[in-house]
Amino acid sequence: MIATSAEDHTGTDSGVRVTLVGILINILLLIGKLVSGFLTGSVALIADGIHSGSDMATDLVVLGGIRLGGRKADRSHPYGHGRFETLAGGLVAGGLVLVGLYIAWEAVAALYARHHTYPGIAVLVVAFVSILSKEWIYRRTVRVARKVGSAALHANAWHHRSDALSSVAVLAGGVGSLVGWGHADQVAGILVGLMVVASGGKTFLKVLHELSEGGLSTQEVAMIDKAIESVSGVKEWHQLRTRRVGREVFIDLHVLVDPELSLLDGHKISMRIEEAVTAACRRPVNVMTHVEPDAPELASHHEED
Repeated sequence: MIATSAEDHTGTDSGVRVTLVGILINILLLIGKLVSGFLTGSVALIADGIHSGSDMATDLVVLGGIRLGGRKADRSHPYGHGRFETLAGGLVAGGLVLVGLYIAWEAVAALYARHHTYPGIAVLVVAFVSILSKEWIYRRTVRVARKVGSAALHANAWHHRSDALSSVAVLAGGVGSLVGWGHADQVAGILVGLMVVASGGKTFLKVLHELSEGGLSTQEVAMIDKAIESVSGVKEWHQLRTRRVGREVFIDLHVLVDPELSLLDGHKISMRIEEAVTAACRRPVNVMTHVEPDAPELASHHEED
């Protein structure tokens, strides 16, 4: 069973809208952080501004991935173009790692040079605004990502969350500098960089899992098993295989039914399986069911499968 084009179109529109909102927020934060960072001399705030700039760049990558991934299947891509969206998520993750390493390196260099900075209360105000706005756009983006099953949107959501967390570190560094610790800003910059690298690495592993034909999670497979069990007429099943292609899930399995059933009745069982699995997954699903008679003479064949 394949999702309708209307469902795909709605998911694409939702992803585009939330990404455009993220771009607007990132532009405002980029300007605010860089201007405030240079005026106050805050290494951590300048690094955080660069992070917001990288967010804006990856938003554009995600937009491209969503557009390409939403195209219909064709002769050159019979399983659809969903992997373009996955690749966009991988680019976002790679960008996170590089930006995080740069931020940490700059902060370590400033600490090694024994620079003391006391940026003042302006850093606290900018960091607080960044935390609120980025956490809000994170929550909004991750809701859309879960709804449409988009790896790129999920990666981008964590990009927003990493920016919020980095602003928390900047806020802590600003408080430290206000109480007289001149290295608080640099330490905050190092923490920002490490958090960004960790976020990017985690996202990249998820993307790599899909690109290497990894299956669904144990929890998702258990839901599929339960859905198959609920279908009347299914005596047994085996050879259950799953994989993701962007937002879509592809599933194939072998089902044993009463050998006395007609071809039409066997087909009806396969259709009920498709409906049950689709309802359980709550995302675009393609189910290929191979119906087999539960006959003693075929028992050895079933065991080989």
